[in-house]
Formats: sequence, structure tokens, C-alpha cells
Amino acid sequence: MNSSSRRKLFSPTRLGAISLSHRVVHGPTTRLRAKPDDSPSDMMVEYYRQRASKGGLIIIEASNVSMRARGYLGAPSLYDDSQIDGFRRIADAVHAKGGKIVAQIVHCGRTSHVDLTGGRAPIGPSEVPVNTVAFTKDGWQPVSPHEVMSVEDITQVVREHRDAARRAFEAGMDGVEIHSANGYLLDSFLHDGSNKRTDAYGGSVDNRARILLEVIEAVSALRGADRIGVRLSPSGEWNDMVDSDLEGTFSRVAELLNPLGLAYLHLIEPRIKGDDAKAGFENAEPVAAAQLRKIFKGPIIAAGGFVGEGAEAILQRGDADAVAFGRWFSSNPDLPERIRRNAPLNPYVRDAFWGGDERHYTDFPVLEEATA
Repeated sequence: MNSSSRRKLFSPTRLGAISLSHRVVHGPTTRLRAKPDDSPSDMMVEYYRQRASKGGLIIIEASNVSMRARGYLGAPSLYDDSQIDGFRRIADAVHAKGGKIVAQIVHCGRTSHVDLTGGRAPIGPSEVPVNTVAFTKDGWQPVSPHEVMSVEDITQVVREHRDAARRAFEAGMDGVEIHSANGYLLDSFLHDGSNKRTDAYGGSVDNRARILLEVIEAVSALRGADRIGVRLSPSGEWNDMVDSDLEGTFSRVAELLNPLGLAYLHLIEPRIKGDDAKAGFENAEPVAAAQLRKIFKGPIIAAGGFVGEGAEAILQRGDADAVAFGRWFSSNPDLPERIRRNAPLNPYVRDAFWGGDERHYTDFPVLEEATA
């Protein structure tokens, strides 16, 4: 596919209050290179500076809303005002190149370990064990047993999301994305396999989505819902997610989000599990965005296994308004330009995804350097 046939991918669009000149989005990809105090490091600032483009959107990797929210040593956080400056440096670097930037905020919930939470047990909606791992000072370790959240705990988590979003906006972010995907806390409330509650936060889909809606309401009160995105994984299996009626659950969640005036809904396609592509994903059509486009009336960002041709195709079908890239952005700082020119892509280095230094992080060549 030549550049002229990618007319939709390189056309302007709006995601709520955020105006873009093209639709190649840097998706949130956890890289575990924050400083020991969980604030962004110099190499993180450089990483995002390199990947900024005029009129393009960068969504920063998931940033923890509290100490208890942590699930990965080295992930950035927004639970303390001292962390604002590092995010401000990232925002300034992206804005200096004419780009837009959104901070993703997360609570990892039951997918954590006591070494990361200050010795406190992780928390989740119900007493349902989870078979997954957290990244600690001793590497990948099985998660610690979690506690069932009280209503007071839920109120606290909502407040933590609001405070983290406030810090993101103080840092100069153009928006905030609420992470309700991949088996983390908000997602574990949505799935009936992990949410067995019998109170107002369990049972029906409306009840299971209540905490997400409360978080959206609290965060939207800061700068308006048109600067708030929500990420969902409607067919997610990552972190032991199970639901008895995935299509029914997420169709109803999309209906509940409709009247809120969100900037966008960010959907992970089922052909991706975590940071890995499922076997045969190249031949698997994206279905999550197509299904929820019939219900959700606002802008949609599709993510999961896209390359240039597939990205243009989903836009042409009208199933999405923008496409997020993760692994290919990790190794191609100038990914939008490479896609536009149909230029070769630098191969990504999977061993450098989860932690490390500048190698295979900020040292990938752009087109001019590769040509030279």
C-alpha cells in the first residue's frame, strides 16, 4: 500500500477536546524505566520526545494512582505531587514538537505483590485467586493473596484516580486515560469471573461497572469528560480474566459510557494478549472495535496487532477513528513517517520491553540515520 492510499490514516480528526493532524497513536506500553521514586526518568523523557510528531497523540504508559496500585517495579506513578515535575518534562518535550499527550492512570488491583505495595495486601473485588505474576525487585514473582475491597476502599480508589488525574493535568497533559483493561482493578470489577460481589458493585453489569463510572465522574469533574479516555479489553484473557457473557457485558458497558461525552474509547483487540500476539493474529480480523462501534457513539481508538495496511483498513471501514501502535513504536521513533512512506521498520527487541537502560529504548535510528 503506497502513501497516497493511506489517506484516512493521515487525515485530521478530533478526540473530544484533542485535535490531531493524523491518526497514528502511540499506545500505552509499560517499559519499566522510571526512577526509584516512581517519577519519570531522563531516558523516559527522551523516549517520548523522540516519538512525538506534529499533531500526533502519545498515550503515556500506565501510571499508578497509589502505592497499593503498583504491580510492576519501574513503572511510573502519579500518587505524589513530587512526581508531577517528571511528567511535566515529558509533556513539554512532546508539546515542543507539536504533539499531544495523554497520561494513562491505573490501579493494578489483585495483580500485585506485597514487595510493591509497602507490605499491604493487594486488593480486588472478590476473593477469587488469580494466577499471574508481578514484577518485583526479585524479578517476576507470583502475586500475593489479595483482600476483598470494602465500600470505603472503593471510595478511596475513586479518590486516588481523581488525585492522579489532577496531577497529570497540573503536569500539562492534554488528557487522561482511565485504564479499565487487561485484568487490572477496574477491569476485574467488570468481569463476572473475578467479581462475585452481592452489593451495589456486583451482580448486574450496571453494578459491576459502577466503580468505573464513579472514577470517570470524579476525573471528568477536573477538566471535562472531553479530555478523558477509557481503555477496555472486551475479550481480554490477560491476568486470568473470565466472563460468562463477554459480548453482553461490554456492549452494556459501552451503552453506559455513551452519555458521558468521553474524548474516546480505547479498545484492545482479542488477537493480542498482554504484550504478545496470539498465533495467527495476522489473519485474525479486528472485531472488538467493529462490535462496539455499533453501540458507542464517540470516537474509538483501536489497538492490537496493527500495521499500516490494517490500520488504514479499519479506518476506511469506519470501525475506528484512530489506531494505536505499541511494539512497532518501541523500535521506530518516527513510526508515523515510516508508515506514510511505506518505509521498512526497525525490528523491535522483545527482551528490552520490560525494563533496562537506553539500549533498544532510545537508540533506534530514524529514517535519515538508517539511510546514512
